[in-house]
Amino acid sequence: MELIIIGGGPIGIACGLEAKKKGIPYVIIEKGTIVNSLFNYPVNMQFFSSSERLEIDEIPFISKEAKPKRNEALEYYRRIVTSNKLNIHLFEEVSEIAKEEDSFTVQTNKASYRAKNVIIATGFYDLPNPLDVPGEDLPKVSHYYKDPHYYASQKLAVIGASNSAVDAALECWRKGAEVSMIIRGPEVGQRVKYWVRPDILNRIEEGSITAYYNSTVAEIRENELLIRTPEGEQTLENDFVLALTGYQPNFKFLESAGIRLSDDPRRLPDYNPETMETNIKGLYLAGVICGGMETHKWFIENSREHAQLILQHIVAKHKDPASV
Repeated sequence: MELIIIGGGPIGIACGLEAKKKGIPYVIIEKGTIVNSLFNYPVNMQFFSSSERLEIDEIPFISKEAKPKRNEALEYYRRIVTSNKLNIHLFEEVSEIAKEEDSFTVQTNKASYRAKNVIIATGFYDLPNPLDVPGEDLPKVSHYYKDPHYYASQKLAVIGASNSAVDAALECWRKGAEVSMIIRGPEVGQRVKYWVRPDILNRIEEGSITAYYNSTVAEIRENELLIRTPEGEQTLENDFVLALTGYQPNFKFLESAGIRLSDDPRRLPDYNPETMETNIKGLYLAGVICGGMETHKWFIENSREHAQLILQHIVAKHKDPASV
Protein backbone atom coordinates (compact mmCIF):
# COMPACT_ATOMS: atom_id res chain seq x y z
CA MET A 1 0.00 0.00 0.00
CA GLU A 2 1.16 3.52 -0.68
CA LEU A 3 -0.36 5.43 2.25
CA ILE A 4 -1.80 4.81 5.70
CA ILE A 5 -3.65 7.67 7.40
CA ILE A 6 -3.97 7.31 11.18
CA GLY A 7 -6.98 9.20 12.45
CA GLY A 8 -10.45 9.57 10.93
CA GLY A 9 -11.17 13.12 12.02
CA PRO A 10 -11.80 16.00 9.60
CA ILE A 11 -8.11 16.33 8.66
CA GLY A 12 -7.64 12.57 8.25
CA ILE A 13 -10.71 12.56 6.02
CA ALA A 14 -9.26 15.49 4.04
CA CYS A 15 -6.06 13.48 3.52
CA GLY A 16 -8.12 10.50 2.30
CA LEU A 17 -10.01 12.68 -0.17
CA GLU A 18 -6.78 14.14 -1.49
CA ALA A 19 -5.18 10.71 -1.85
CA LYS A 20 -8.22 9.42 -3.73
CA LYS A 21 -8.15 12.40 -6.12
CA LYS A 22 -4.47 11.82 -6.88
CA GLY A 23 -4.87 8.07 -7.38
CA ILE A 24 -2.77 7.14 -4.34
CA PRO A 25 -3.83 3.81 -2.74
CA TYR A 26 -4.63 4.54 0.92
CA VAL A 27 -6.49 3.45 4.02
CA ILE A 28 -7.70 5.56 6.96
CA ILE A 29 -7.46 3.82 10.33
CA GLU A 30 -9.63 5.25 13.12
CA LYS A 31 -9.80 3.85 16.65
CA GLY A 32 -13.42 4.91 17.10
CA THR A 33 -16.27 6.08 14.93
CA ILE A 34 -16.09 8.61 12.08
CA VAL A 35 -14.76 11.92 13.48
CA ASN A 36 -14.54 10.23 16.87
CA SER A 37 -13.38 13.33 18.76
CA LEU A 38 -16.32 15.38 17.47
CA PHE A 39 -18.66 12.57 18.43
CA ASN A 40 -17.41 12.87 22.01
CA TYR A 41 -17.92 16.64 22.16
CA PRO A 42 -20.80 17.97 24.31
CA VAL A 43 -24.16 17.24 22.69
CA ASN A 44 -25.11 20.93 22.42
CA MET A 45 -21.69 22.27 21.40
CA GLN A 46 -21.53 25.09 18.87
CA PHE A 47 -18.33 25.68 16.92
CA PHE A 48 -16.36 28.90 17.13
CA SER A 49 -15.82 28.77 13.37
CA SER A 50 -18.45 29.35 10.72
CA SER A 51 -19.54 26.42 8.56
CA GLU A 52 -17.59 27.47 5.46
CA ARG A 53 -14.36 27.48 7.48
CA LEU A 54 -14.99 23.89 8.56
CA GLU A 55 -15.43 22.69 4.98
CA ILE A 56 -12.94 20.26 3.49
CA ASP A 57 -12.14 19.73 -0.19
CA GLU A 58 -14.49 22.64 -1.08
CA ILE A 59 -17.53 20.49 -0.25
CA PRO A 60 -20.24 22.91 0.97
CA PHE A 61 -21.23 22.70 4.63
CA ILE A 62 -24.78 23.98 5.07
CA SER A 63 -25.89 24.72 8.63
CA LYS A 64 -28.97 26.36 10.18
CA GLU A 65 -26.86 29.07 11.79
CA ALA A 66 -23.61 30.65 10.68
CA LYS A 67 -21.75 28.65 13.32
CA PRO A 68 -22.77 24.99 13.14
CA LYS A 69 -23.44 22.64 16.03
CA ARG A 70 -22.00 19.25 16.78
CA ASN A 71 -24.84 17.23 15.25
CA GLU A 72 -24.54 19.16 11.98
CA ALA A 73 -20.78 18.57 11.84
CA LEU A 74 -21.25 14.84 12.45
CA GLU A 75 -23.73 14.69 9.57
CA TYR A 76 -21.45 16.70 7.28
CA TYR A 77 -18.30 14.64 7.80
CA ARG A 78 -20.16 11.32 7.84
CA ARG A 79 -21.78 12.10 4.48
CA ILE A 80 -18.39 13.01 3.02
CA VAL A 81 -17.00 9.62 4.05
CA THR A 82 -19.97 7.60 2.84
CA SER A 83 -20.73 9.55 -0.35
CA ASN A 84 -17.10 9.43 -1.46
CA LYS A 85 -16.75 5.79 -0.41
CA LEU A 86 -13.55 6.52 1.44
CA ASN A 87 -11.51 3.49 2.47
CA ILE A 88 -11.77 3.81 6.26
CA HIS A 89 -11.38 1.15 8.95
CA LEU A 90 -13.31 2.09 12.10
CA PHE A 91 -12.88 0.91 15.69
CA GLU A 92 -9.34 -0.19 14.91
CA GLU A 93 -6.56 1.21 17.08
CA VAL A 94 -2.95 1.62 15.98
CA SER A 95 -0.45 0.43 18.55
CA GLU A 96 2.86 0.77 16.72
CA ILE A 97 4.56 2.35 13.72
CA ALA A 98 7.94 0.93 12.75
CA LYS A 99 10.07 1.86 9.75
CA GLU A 100 11.96 -0.89 8.00
CA GLU A 101 14.18 0.31 5.15
CA ASP A 102 11.88 2.27 2.81
CA SER A 103 8.50 1.27 4.21
CA PHE A 104 6.51 1.26 7.43
CA THR A 105 4.82 -1.49 9.37
CA VAL A 106 1.69 -0.31 11.15
CA GLN A 107 0.32 -2.65 13.79
CA THR A 108 -3.26 -2.37 15.03
CA ASN A 109 -5.47 -4.38 17.37
CA LYS A 110 -6.92 -6.10 14.30
CA ALA A 111 -4.23 -6.38 11.62
CA SER A 112 -0.75 -5.51 10.42
CA TYR A 113 -0.17 -3.22 7.43
CA ARG A 114 2.76 -2.13 5.30
CA ALA A 115 2.95 1.20 3.51
CA LYS A 116 5.52 3.50 1.94
CA ASN A 117 4.08 6.58 3.67
CA VAL A 118 2.17 7.26 6.89
CA ILE A 119 0.20 10.32 8.00
CA ILE A 120 -0.55 10.82 11.69
CA ALA A 121 -3.68 12.95 12.11
CA THR A 122 -4.78 11.87 15.57
CA GLY A 123 -5.54 15.23 17.19
CA PHE A 124 -5.27 15.64 20.96
CA TYR A 125 -8.69 15.05 22.52
CA ASP A 126 -8.03 11.57 23.93
CA LEU A 127 -5.57 12.47 26.70
CA PRO A 128 -6.81 14.97 29.32
CA ASN A 129 -4.36 17.12 31.22
CA PRO A 130 -4.43 15.61 34.73
CA LEU A 131 -4.97 17.62 37.90
CA ASP A 132 -2.58 15.38 39.83
CA VAL A 133 -4.50 15.80 43.09
CA PRO A 134 -5.84 13.24 45.57
CA GLY A 135 -9.31 12.04 44.65
CA GLU A 136 -9.01 12.68 40.92
CA ASP A 137 -9.82 9.03 40.27
CA LEU A 138 -13.15 9.15 42.12
CA PRO A 139 -16.17 8.15 39.99
CA LYS A 140 -17.70 11.60 40.38
CA VAL A 141 -14.80 13.22 38.48
CA SER A 142 -14.82 13.49 34.69
CA HIS A 143 -12.49 15.18 32.21
CA TYR A 144 -15.23 15.14 29.58
CA TYR A 145 -18.60 16.84 29.53
CA LYS A 146 -21.51 15.48 27.53
CA ASP A 147 -25.01 16.49 28.67
CA PRO A 148 -26.24 19.01 31.28
CA HIS A 149 -29.27 16.92 32.29
CA TYR A 150 -27.01 14.58 34.26
CA TYR A 151 -26.06 17.35 36.69
CA ALA A 152 -29.53 18.77 37.37
CA SER A 153 -30.09 19.58 41.08
CA GLN A 154 -26.48 18.68 41.90
CA LYS A 155 -23.58 20.66 43.34
CA LEU A 156 -21.18 20.81 40.43
CA ALA A 157 -17.62 22.12 40.36
CA VAL A 158 -16.25 23.05 36.95
CA ILE A 159 -12.46 23.34 36.86
CA GLY A 160 -11.14 25.57 34.10
CA ALA A 161 -12.05 28.77 32.27
CA SER A 162 -11.83 27.84 28.59
CA ASN A 163 -14.64 27.38 26.08
CA SER A 164 -15.45 23.86 27.24
CA ALA A 165 -15.55 24.86 30.91
CA VAL A 166 -17.68 27.94 30.29
CA ASP A 167 -20.15 26.08 28.06
CA ALA A 168 -20.51 23.34 30.67
CA ALA A 169 -21.00 25.80 33.52
CA LEU A 170 -23.70 27.76 31.70
CA GLU A 171 -25.58 24.74 30.36
CA CYS A 172 -25.58 22.92 33.68
CA TRP A 173 -26.67 26.03 35.59
CA ARG A 174 -29.56 26.45 33.17
CA LYS A 175 -30.60 22.84 33.85
CA GLY A 176 -30.70 23.47 37.58
CA ALA A 177 -27.21 22.60 38.80
CA GLU A 178 -25.55 24.63 41.56
CA VAL A 179 -22.35 25.56 39.75
CA SER A 180 -18.98 26.69 41.08
CA MET A 181 -16.04 27.43 38.80
CA ILE A 182 -12.46 26.93 39.97
CA ILE A 183 -10.29 29.20 37.81
CA ARG A 184 -6.51 29.18 38.05
CA GLY A 185 -6.10 32.68 36.58
CA PRO A 186 -7.53 36.08 37.46
CA GLU A 187 -10.36 36.00 34.89
CA VAL A 188 -12.39 33.91 32.47
CA GLY A 189 -10.25 32.96 29.47
CA GLN A 190 -9.87 35.59 26.76
CA ARG A 191 -10.26 32.94 24.05
CA VAL A 192 -13.79 32.07 25.17
CA LYS A 193 -16.30 32.51 22.32
CA TYR A 194 -17.09 36.20 22.06
CA TRP A 195 -20.86 35.68 22.19
CA VAL A 196 -20.58 33.44 25.29
CA ARG A 197 -18.07 35.34 27.42
CA PRO A 198 -20.48 38.18 28.38
CA ASP A 199 -23.04 35.56 29.39
CA ILE A 200 -20.72 33.81 31.86
CA LEU A 201 -19.42 37.11 33.25
CA ASN A 202 -22.97 38.31 33.87
CA ARG A 203 -23.94 35.04 35.56
CA ILE A 204 -20.90 35.31 37.83
CA GLU A 205 -21.54 38.98 38.59
CA GLU A 206 -25.15 38.36 39.57
CA GLY A 207 -24.16 35.41 41.77
CA SER A 208 -25.92 32.70 39.77
CA ILE A 209 -22.57 30.96 39.25
CA THR A 210 -19.83 31.22 41.86
CA ALA A 211 -16.31 31.76 40.53
CA TYR A 212 -13.14 31.25 42.56
CA TYR A 213 -10.37 33.13 40.74
CA ASN A 214 -6.64 32.55 41.24
CA SER A 215 -7.63 29.25 42.80
CA THR A 216 -6.69 25.60 42.43
CA VAL A 217 -7.99 22.26 43.65
CA ALA A 218 -6.07 20.74 46.53
CA GLU A 219 -8.13 17.58 47.05
CA ILE A 220 -11.32 15.95 45.79
CA ARG A 221 -13.33 14.08 48.40
CA GLU A 222 -16.46 11.97 48.31
CA ASN A 223 -18.85 14.78 49.20
CA GLU A 224 -16.68 17.89 49.12
CA LEU A 225 -13.88 19.73 47.43
CA LEU A 226 -10.85 21.36 49.05
CA ILE A 227 -9.59 24.38 47.10
CA ARG A 228 -6.77 26.86 47.57
CA THR A 229 -7.83 30.48 47.14
CA PRO A 230 -6.12 33.83 47.77
CA GLU A 231 -8.07 33.92 51.05
CA GLY A 232 -6.77 30.50 52.09
CA GLU A 233 -8.15 26.97 51.81
CA GLN A 234 -11.89 26.51 51.48
CA THR A 235 -14.09 23.44 51.56
CA LEU A 236 -17.04 23.24 49.19
CA GLU A 237 -19.93 20.79 49.32
CA ASN A 238 -19.75 18.86 46.09
CA ASP A 239 -21.50 16.07 44.15
CA PHE A 240 -19.66 16.11 40.83
CA VAL A 241 -16.49 17.55 39.31
CA LEU A 242 -15.90 18.42 35.66
CA ALA A 243 -12.14 18.87 35.28
CA LEU A 244 -12.07 20.62 31.90
CA THR A 245 -8.43 21.63 31.97
CA GLY A 246 -7.51 20.79 28.39
CA TYR A 247 -5.98 17.88 26.53
CA GLN A 248 -2.71 16.90 24.92
CA PRO A 249 -1.43 14.78 22.03
CA ASN A 250 -0.17 11.26 22.59
CA PHE A 251 3.50 12.18 22.81
CA LYS A 252 4.57 8.64 23.70
CA PHE A 253 3.09 7.41 20.44
CA LEU A 254 4.93 10.08 18.45
CA GLU A 255 8.23 9.37 20.17
CA SER A 256 7.83 5.61 19.73
CA ALA A 257 7.55 6.26 15.98
CA GLY A 258 10.86 8.16 16.12
CA ILE A 259 9.51 11.70 15.84
CA ARG A 260 11.63 14.26 17.67
CA LEU A 261 9.93 16.65 20.09
CA SER A 262 11.27 19.99 21.25
CA ASP A 263 12.96 19.91 24.64
CA ASP A 264 10.71 22.51 26.24
CA PRO A 265 7.15 22.66 27.64
CA ARG A 266 5.68 23.12 24.16
CA ARG A 267 6.77 19.61 23.03
CA LEU A 268 6.65 20.68 19.39
CA PRO A 269 7.15 17.81 16.91
CA ASP A 270 9.87 18.09 14.29
CA TYR A 271 8.40 18.51 10.80
CA ASN A 272 8.90 20.52 7.62
CA PRO A 273 6.05 23.07 7.36
CA GLU A 274 6.30 23.04 3.55
CA THR A 275 5.69 19.30 3.24
CA MET A 276 4.53 18.26 6.75
CA GLU A 277 7.15 15.47 6.67
CA THR A 278 8.73 14.75 10.05
CA ASN A 279 12.35 13.91 10.76
CA ILE A 280 11.40 10.36 9.72
CA LYS A 281 11.27 10.25 5.91
CA GLY A 282 7.83 9.22 4.71
CA LEU A 283 6.14 9.92 8.06
CA TYR A 284 3.92 13.00 8.07
CA LEU A 285 1.85 14.98 10.56
CA ALA A 286 -1.45 16.71 9.82
CA GLY A 287 -3.86 18.80 11.85
CA VAL A 288 -3.80 19.93 15.45
CA ILE A 289 -1.20 17.38 16.51
CA CYS A 290 1.42 19.59 14.82
CA GLY A 291 1.11 22.12 17.64
CA GLY A 292 2.33 19.93 20.49
CA MET A 293 1.09 21.41 23.76
CA GLU A 294 0.02 24.55 21.89
CA THR A 295 -3.32 22.94 21.21
CA HIS A 296 -4.90 26.30 20.40
CA LYS A 297 -2.58 26.84 17.43
CA TRP A 298 -4.13 24.55 14.82
CA PHE A 299 -7.80 24.08 13.99
CA ILE A 300 -9.76 22.48 11.16
CA GLU A 301 -9.93 25.81 9.37
CA ASN A 302 -6.17 26.46 9.26
CA SER A 303 -4.88 22.90 8.90
CA ARG A 304 -7.07 21.72 6.01
CA GLU A 305 -4.23 22.60 3.65
CA HIS A 306 -1.99 19.99 5.30
CA ALA A 307 -3.67 17.31 3.18
CA GLN A 308 -2.67 19.03 -0.06
CA LEU A 309 0.88 19.72 1.09
CA ILE A 310 1.42 16.09 2.07
CA LEU A 311 -0.09 14.52 -1.04
CA GLN A 312 1.77 16.92 -3.32
CA HIS A 313 5.00 15.78 -1.68
CA ILE A 314 4.10 12.09 -1.98
CA VAL A 315 3.22 12.52 -5.68
CA ALA A 316 6.47 14.43 -6.26
CA LYS A 317 8.41 11.52 -4.77
CA HIS A 318 6.80 9.22 -7.32
CA LYS A 319 7.78 11.46 -10.21
CA ASP A 320 11.34 12.17 -9.11
CA PRO A 321 12.51 10.36 -5.93
CA ALA A 322 15.88 12.11 -6.01
CA SER A 323 14.36 15.59 -5.87
CA VAL A 324 12.70 15.29 -2.43
